[in-house]
Amino acid sequence: MMGYEQMNQMTMTTTAMMKNFNKRGPINTPHKKMTRRSVSAIDGGAAAAAATAGEGERRRNLKTLDLSGMSLASLSASSINLASISKLDLSNNNIQKIPESLVARMLNLWALDLQSNQLKTLPNSIGCLSKLKFLNVSGNYLQFLPKTIEDCRSLEELNANFNELTRLPDAIGFELKNLTKLSVNSNKLVLLPNSVSYLTSLRVLDARLNRLSSLPEDLENLVNLQVLNVSQNFQHLTTLPYSVGLLISLVELDVSYNGITVLPDSLGCLRRIQKLSVEGNPLISPPFEVVEQGLEALKQYMSEKMTESYKKTPAKKKSWGIGKLVKYGLSSSPGRGTGRGDGREGFINVSDYRQIDGIASPRHVSLFNPRRLLSPLSAYFSPPRY
Repeated sequence: MMGYEQMNQMTMTTTAMMKNFNKRGPINTPHKKMTRRSVSAIDGGAAAAAATAGEGERRRNLKTLDLSGMSLASLSASSINLASISKLDLSNNNIQKIPESLVARMLNLWALDLQSNQLKTLPNSIGCLSKLKFLNVSGNYLQFLPKTIEDCRSLEELNANFNELTRLPDAIGFELKNLTKLSVNSNKLVLLPNSVSYLTSLRVLDARLNRLSSLPEDLENLVNLQVLNVSQNFQHLTTLPYSVGLLISLVELDVSYNGITVLPDSLGCLRRIQKLSVEGNPLISPPFEVVEQGLEALKQYMSEKMTESYKKTPAKKKSWGIGKLVKYGLSSSPGRGTGRGDGREGFINVSDYRQIDGIASPRHVSLFNPRRLLSPLSAYFSPPRY
């Protein structure tokens, strides 16, 4: 039998070992940090909001929220601090409507991806996203973009491909001054608004696979445009404006598979052009023999044709200055007409008027107001204020 002293000693040893174990805590075993995504609220009762396991309060500081490909049908994010989100990806879901209140709370959002959903409209509150730079709404059922999108003045890229758009907001070019890419291919657009020619920062314009019947006349103002694609508008697009050849930064032009019969002579002025696609058109000028020789041969043909056309132009039409202007419906005071007092009223002396040097850009457009052109120097030609 074990003596009392031995039993007491074993008890004390066991007690000491237990205390030492409790101080060390449980044994740590290596494990992988598991992260899962979930949704705060989904129509039909899908999974709850996702967050890194054990993060707790870190969800409130969320910067990027990726809910793509989760078969979401609706959204409700009352438990998420929306003001802290800078990038939101809701692509490849079944979302039919974006709540107005949800978008209005995303004050710091700069990237929004809504492609491949079931959207028929966008919320008007999208205009509250003053910091938004990238917007992708491709692959939906949108028939129009809300007018309030013009308030997204920080927007740099707008992708609205594969929708049912029949028009774009009329003033889209007046407001989105920072837009560098506008992609609206595979829609039902009949025309592009004239304000598009005011997108002076634009580098890429993709409007292929639509029903365009014409392009804006003042495209030369797009001084940074490098890529223009208006191909596959088929029989709808039969002509190109002369201003296409005045795009000084253009590198790639695709007008293939349209109904164009004559290319504008100004294409010979495209000094930086590296790729020109014209196949699939019933071209008469330039002839097919020239087209098949390649880009340089085509440019030379167009340049020679433009020079020849200029030589045939009457001398009066070549003049860059203004000879005489007629005041329709107005009578001039004696001696004011030609400056010689010869009584030929209705004519004005060009020396009394300021010559306008500039381009038809948004900044100079006020100079071309008829009141300025037909009014004395002292009255309307004070230096413009910007």
